Formats: sequence, structure tokens, C-alpha cells
Amino acid sequence: MATTALAVLALAAVSPGLAQGSAPGRPATGPASGHISAAPAGGTDSVPDSDDGLPSGWDIEGTGAARQLVWTAPKPQPVGNARVEFYAGNDLLGQPVAAPDRRTYRLPLHGAGLGPAKDLRALAGGRRLDAAAEKPDARTPGLAPSVQPPTRGSAADVDPGKPGDYRTASGEYTLKSVRLPGFPAPVEMQARVIGPVDAPGKRPLALFLHGRHYTCYGGSGNEGDLGWPCKAGAKPVPSHEGYLGAQKLLASQGYVTVSISANGINAQDGDVPDGGAQARSSLVRQHLARWADWAKDQGGAPDAVRAVAPADLDQVLLVGHSRGGEGVNRAALDSQYRPPAAEDGYRGPVRWKIRGNVLIGPTIFGQNPAPDVPSMTILPGCDGDVNDLQGELYTDGTRGVSRGRALHSSVYVVGANHNFFNSEWTPGQSQAPADDDFAGRDPVCSVGKPTRLKATQQQTVGNAYIAAAARLFVAGDDRARPLLDGTGRSMPSAGPARVLTHAVGGHRTSAVLPGSSVTVRGGGRLCAQVSNSRTGSCLWTDAIGSSPHFATWDVIPEPGRDAVAMTWTRPGAPSATRITPARSFSLAGADALALRVIVPPNSTGTKLDVAVTDASGRTATLGRTTVDGLPGSRQIAAYWGREIRVPLSAPVKAKVDLGHIKTLRLTPRSAKGTAWLMDAWGWRPGTPAVTTAALPRVDFGRLKVKEGDSGVRTYRMPVRVSGQGVGRVRLFVPKPGTDRTTSRTVTVRPGSHAVDVPVKVRGDKRYGYDVAYSAMAKAVRGAVVGSYQGGVTVLNDDPLPRLTVKPVAGTVVEGKRLKWRVTLAHPVDVDIQGQIGFLPVRSGAELSTKDVDRTWLRDNLGQRPDPERALSAMPDHPVFFVSVPAGKTSVDVSMPTAKDRVREPAESLRARLSPLDQNYEPLPGGPEFTGKVKDAS
Repeated sequence: MATTALAVLALAAVSPGLAQGSAPGRPATGPASGHISAAPAGGTDSVPDSDDGLPSGWDIEGTGAARQLVWTAPKPQPVGNARVEFYAGNDLLGQPVAAPDRRTYRLPLHGAGLGPAKDLRALAGGRRLDAAAEKPDARTPGLAPSVQPPTRGSAADVDPGKPGDYRTASGEYTLKSVRLPGFPAPVEMQARVIGPVDAPGKRPLALFLHGRHYTCYGGSGNEGDLGWPCKAGAKPVPSHEGYLGAQKLLASQGYVTVSISANGINAQDGDVPDGGAQARSSLVRQHLARWADWAKDQGGAPDAVRAVAPADLDQVLLVGHSRGGEGVNRAALDSQYRPPAAEDGYRGPVRWKIRGNVLIGPTIFGQNPAPDVPSMTILPGCDGDVNDLQGELYTDGTRGVSRGRALHSSVYVVGANHNFFNSEWTPGQSQAPADDDFAGRDPVCSVGKPTRLKATQQQTVGNAYIAAAARLFVAGDDRARPLLDGTGRSMPSAGPARVLTHAVGGHRTSAVLPGSSVTVRGGGRLCAQVSNSRTGSCLWTDAIGSSPHFATWDVIPEPGRDAVAMTWTRPGAPSATRITPARSFSLAGADALALRVIVPPNSTGTKLDVAVTDASGRTATLGRTTVDGLPGSRQIAAYWGREIRVPLSAPVKAKVDLGHIKTLRLTPRSAKGTAWLMDAWGWRPGTPAVTTAALPRVDFGRLKVKEGDSGVRTYRMPVRVSGQGVGRVRLFVPKPGTDRTTSRTVTVRPGSHAVDVPVKVRGDKRYGYDVAYSAMAKAVRGAVVGSYQGGVTVLNDDPLPRLTVKPVAGTVVEGKRLKWRVTLAHPVDVDIQGQIGFLPVRSGAELSTKDVDRTWLRDNLGQRPDPERALSAMPDHPVFFVSVPAGKTSVDVSMPTAKDRVREPAESLRARLSPLDQNYEPLPGGPEFTGKVKDAS
């Protein structure tokens, strides 16, 4: 039975046990039985008499431990790549479950408090979903009404964006679909191939993976949906055809390119904890395995493959857009460190070598990048989907994890949005419907602003930087490095775009990495990148995601991520910040000290003197730097680190012992300002060879157990530690029923049980919902993490008590209320939710939309009386909801009828109450009931 858009349950409550909630479709407007706590997060709930203070579109369903926070969008949300998250203020509540209508989002609260009811927010990648626009925040500096793009750096010695001389051929192949773990429907094996036809020998292979977009279009008037396979009359969205420009450019330079389709994953990854990263990795490696076969026997390859030069599987570049970026990162990790067989959709041998990753506006839900695979991450400055630019963590998250030899570059493209890197997601270029993901009014990102790129300009710069990454990572041409590593060189072929870069790894040596072992004195302080404390946070604003470096994870606050915050009101030595690691660091052999410094958007002329003091107490001033902010507004993530380099001159080398530096000192020389130091490095040119370190790999699984009828059993969360060596990971364990999470750093090695999380399960004979206990992990040093979250799910094994519906006022005269009593055979531990839908009557006249109170019809079913129709014949067969609260056995519901002056025979209705499971899916076999209305005359 289909539902309307969310309508509030406005059934009259004649019994105090009625739990009025919301049904899918329109914004909730009436009261609900649950209440939001006014206490601080983690405190004791203070339950008010009503929840009238809820923001518009928000509601509570259920009571007690079964409460769910519900947000209903005014219209279906577009299919995007960022995950929806609920916040109370700056406290992360969790990730809700999306209903199929893409308007209704529900988050089980498990008894936890929510904090201030008026400060609820729904966000996706830091972008506010439940408000038309953010109000200006006086605490956020640098929100100028008009901004100018930064100046372009001088041209590099090489321009990889220029087409090569090879002739190219194009074709497509379609193979038998594959089944991936956890996905009911098979996933397509379809790809577009473009490669050179006259290039000698085997050629490097570049594989492209698109992100999460609509899967089907056309048919039944649909502009786009997430079904798979597509319904009759609908066509698959050819997202894999959206990188033809980049493919043709690389093919002309001698690369074989293949862009693969992943609609089957996009349609099925909505409820997958990792957002489909493992499935995408499996799909990538399925294609690479086929290419490895064809490299040995091209005669058995599809026509599209045989039409181009043979591929060299020892020289592979992976290019992923959005969730495709996280997918290729996992594919690179899985190619180096094998994932658990039960979770992997590819179990064959690894017959390829990943030389580098290109990640375009990527998600990074797991925040565990592949540390020993060089990467370039494109950060679109006007990204309206992954708005917080969380892909910065593919750079930041590699620091200290492995040997640090792989270069990890971030490329900030001013004025680029999320979608237009794919021409099939670009209006005017795409075959399927497409849109501009950044459509709001903004001084930086609105169409027509000097800082906003046109679609063709954005695609040109994207193609050029993909080619630059291929030139550096695969071809090994070090002349391309200054385009990516913070040197600031530019490419004429990239057009008018303003591009800024910084990097870690490569030939850098660690100098200062802020953390608990670093002491900060003077005008600065050590600050937490992810915090819900105004005083401890690096950047406290109401705009979650203001800085890509401070992108949030599943845990707030999150220990282990720090920076140095500096604020001054006058220049000079009294305002200087002195940063001293626990151990001295070496700058010996370095040409310069490289620092990544954030200053507020739109600010100019922040000046800092940089000095170092060695272990003997001798001090040398290295020089003065000037840092400008990025073009920014409240709607974009523009607090981004600019890389600055201070040369280590001969006089400096003569004055201090660069092999034993104790303190870094930053002295402000501008009148006042704010800045943040992300890290500092000894820098020298060149790109070192990268080898894969022998590291242990940690993967969480999920164990499902039945609760049992009695007693207490202890289970342990399944964790697999494979690979080699010894490493450290940070383990996070949320405490059930609260908003608190404990964390600890543990040492892992294959065969160890360091990651041991016990779960106690108490059995009973009362019906309840499944309960999930979870844990998460991040790599800290000398380890990698694949499946970063898992746990134990306790399955309810008790049957739902029998539900009955009996009339209280089953026959009434028009103008009175029909009433029924919903009864459970015995009380249970959770709210029992049900939906009521109308069925055709078996005889006589049926109640119509004009026989029901007009307001009730609108608020509950989203219907109007005109045109008149029988209740069972209303469009989309709307339903309304009822709930029996936990511990109760009955609730009364009613439906007001309308009085008219028309003489007519008695009319009746027939309805069915369908109980819902905890995912709000109707269960079969619900009771039917009837009602009759007589003429009042």
C-alpha cells in the first residue's frame, strides 16, 4: 500500500495512550507524543508538556526508548553523494534512515537526549537541508559581499592538459552482471573504452568510476529515480559517459581509458553502513581482473578493447568522482591488503598495480585513506553536494600512518561545483535530467559571479589536472609535481580557473604535527579540529563544515585531530606563538620549511615571521610570509590551508643546528588577525619511489545473534586483523542509550585480540526491535583500516502480539466521529507502529472524500475533497499512522465525518491496520475493520 507525502497523525486521542506521529509526505504540523529533551546532550531528559517548540518539519514518533526523530523535507531531496546527518546545535545525533520518498528521514534515539529542541538541523556534507538559507553569523569573519579570485601562479615547465598526438578509438562493452555481497540485485558490468590506436607496446590504464546519481530516467513521467534494474519504459542514466573529455585527452597521450557504470550500486547503497565503498571497490577490481585477462589474450576481448592498444596492468591510475572517489580509494587499499572474503565481491588474485588515485569531490565516510598510494584530491570550491569538502582527509588523514613517501595532494578549484566534472550531470550536455548542485544565491558561487566557473571551464580544468596526476604518478614525470604539491605553478591549458594546491608526503620530512605531544605557548593554543566545545574548538561557527580540514566524522568530539589556533590584536613578539614538539625535529637536507596555514576567507595580507630554535637555544629567523584567504562565504568550506615555504638559507644553516630543532615560532606582523597552523615540514624537490609497507589491516564485521528468552550472554564484536607487522589504531565505542563515545588507542598485529569489544545481551520473552551495538576504528600509525565500523546486532526473536481493532463508535450519524480501539494481546517493550489504509467496501455505498472532515483529510492524507472520490480510490492510496506506546495495550483512534444537507443512504468504509517493522515496512496479515455513517436527517 503506497503512502502520501508525510502527513501528521491528527487522529483524536480519546485514550491517553495515543502516540501521534507522522506518516510519509507533508511536513508535520500537529502534536506528537514524544518530546525533545531540553537538557544538555548526555544529561537527564526533561520532558516538556508538548513539543510545540520543534522547528518546522521536525517531529518525534514514539515514546521512551522507542522514540525516533523525524525530519520531513518540503520536497524530495535530490540523489546526492553526501549522507544526511541530524545535529542538535553542533552535536552530531546520527545518520537517519531515508524513506523511499526521499522526503522522510528517521533517526532512532535509543533513549538518548537531544539537547535544545530549537537547534535541530539536518545537514548533508555540512550543507543545511532544513532551511532555505543560513543566517549571517557575526562570529564568522571575512564574509565580504564581493570577492576576487586569487592570482594565477607562473606556468610550470610542462603542460599535461595539452592533447597528445595519438589517434584514438572509442567503444563500449557489456559483460554478465555480477553479484556483490549485501546487494540483492546483480550489478552491471558495462564500460566506455577510449584508447590510442597507434601507440607502441602496452599502454597505462586509467579507470574512471562515477559517483552516486539517479539510476534511471524517463517512463511514467519520472525525471529520475534510484531503481534497479530500470522499470519498463525507463532508461539507465549513462553516468559513465560523463568523462569522455578526460578520457579522450588521456587517450591522445597514450593511455587506455575505461569508464565503468555503477548504477546497480547507486540503487542499493542507501542503507549500507560504508555508503557502498566496499561494493565499488569490488566492482573496480572485477573490471581490472577482466583487463588482466585481456592483456594476456586480447583475442578474447570485446571489440571495444581489441580496437585500442593493449593495456599495461602494472601501470594503473584510478579516477573516482564523489562516492566513486571513496570507491577507488578502497579498491587501491584492497589491492594492497586483501579484504575479508565474506565481504568482498572479488576474490581472485591481484594482477595489477595501482600507481595513483585521482579523487574528484570525494566522500570519505570511513576517513581511512590508502597511505601508500599517491593521490590527488580535487576540492570544488562551490561544491553543493559534498559541501564540507571532506575529501581533504585523503591528504590530512595519511600523515604519520605509513612511511610518508607517497605524495598526497589537494587541489582547490575556485568556483567549481560538484556535478559539472561529469557531463552527464550537467544541464545542456546530459542525456538524462541534470542540475546545478549549487543553485543558491551566493557572492562566490552564484552563476555569473567572477569566481564561478562555467561548465565547460570546469571540465577543462578537471581534465587538465587528471592528466597532470597521470603524468606524475604513472609516467613519473617530476616536472608535473609543481602543479600539485603546493609550489603554485599553473597550466595554460586549464583555462581561466584559479587553482590552489598543497600536499603532504613525497620528499617532505615531518617537523610539526599538532597533537597531545606538542606544547603551545604565547599567543596560540592547541585546538581540537572536531569538537562540540566552543572553547576547545579550532573553529566555532554554526556552519558545520566551514573548513575541509575540520570535516566531521561519526564521532563528535573526536580526539586525535588537532591544530594550532592563533589570534592577535597587535603585532610583534608579545603575540608570538611558540610550538614545541616533545622531541626535536630535523630540517637537515631540506631546502625550505613548508607550512600549511589557514586564514579567514576573503582576508588579505596576514603576515607572519617564521623562526626556529635549536636544542642548544640558538634562534634563527627564516623569513616573513604573507597569507591570503580563499574567496569564501557562509555557504562554502573556504577555511583551507595555504602552503607557504620559507627557504632555509645558508646564513640560517650556519646559525642553528637544523638537525635538532626544538621550537617553531610564528610572530604576527599584521595589526590583528586569526590563523591556524595545520602542520610544518622540511621540504625539498623531487618525487621519491613509493613501495607498499607491510602493515596489519583491521576490518570490523557484524555479528547477528538472537536475544534468547532468559539469562545474560556475552558476545564480542567480530574484528579481523590480517596482513603483517604491528600498528596502532584508535577505537571508538558509542555507549548505547547515550550520546557518549569512548575511545582508546590500541596496538594491533595479526592474530591479536587488542580490539576486543564485549556486548552483554539479556534475553526476554517480550517483543522488541533489533538492537545494534557498534564500534569504529581509524588508523593511527603503521596500520590500515578497511571496514571501519561493525558490531553486534541483537535480533528480536519474540513474535508480535496479536493486534485487533474493535469499534467504539463504529456506526455514527454524519458530523460525528467514528472511533475504534486498537488493542495488543499483551504489552511489549517498544512502540507498535501501524499504518491504516482504505479498502473498497464489499457492498453498498462507500464513504467519499466529501464525507470526511476537510481539515482532517488534508492534514492526515494530503487530500482535498474535490474532486469527490471514494476513500479507497484516492490517488496513491494514502495511509495514516497509529502507535501503541511501549508498555501499553490499547489506544483509541477516531476520524471526524462531515455533515451535509444531502439526503443519501448509509455509507461505509473498510480499512486495514498493517503493523510496521522497525524500518517502517508494513507487515502482512493486519486486521480489517469497518465503519458506517448514517444520514443525520
